[in-house]
Amino acid sequence: MSGNKEEEDPRINGIKTKIRVVPDFPKKGIMFQDITTVLLDPKAFKDTIDLFVERYRDKNISVVAGIEARGFIFGPPIALAIGAKFVPLRKPKKLPGETIFEEYELEYGNDRLEMHIGAVEAGDRALVVDDLIATGGTLCAAINLLERVGEEVVECACVIELPELKGRQRLKGKPLCMLVEYR
Repeated sequence: MSGNKEEEDPRINGIKTKIRVVPDFPKKGIMFQDITTVLLDPKAFKDTIDLFVERYRDKNISVVAGIEARGFIFGPPIALAIGAKFVPLRKPKKLPGETIFEEYELEYGNDRLEMHIGAVEAGDRALVVDDLIATGGTLCAAINLLERVGEEVVECACVIELPELKGRQRLKGKPLCMLVEYR
């Protein structure tokens, strides 16, 4: 997997070819990386999940925390395959019951991630999953939220990284595993 010193797995190229780039979405000048086309190809989707499962199977991860919304696509199958629970990290007012939250800044304002109180326990080992890392703000908020309740965040996993936006540098020293770099 990219970001590691090992040879690139041939499955990664198959995944990369299935990612559709949509120019000027959601606004002019953005080259949107669309992972829905990966989901339309059962082999590419399975390869994506398998690569992450192979990496995390023996790392004693007890929690896979998926960031809304596309982290909800990749997180649950990874959690099931490695025997971990899945915890959704949601946008405001989407979870019923009592929640805790972490606010973070976006290029155009503020947002926050919420998690149910009691969803995780101090000492759990967590993997944070999302489809893409750009500036790193959302992943950083997820790390802060989990660590605030005593989680050990082992690593962050994303299908795509936009390295020129330097999001990796905001991850508080946590490792990032990504499959595809888009420059």
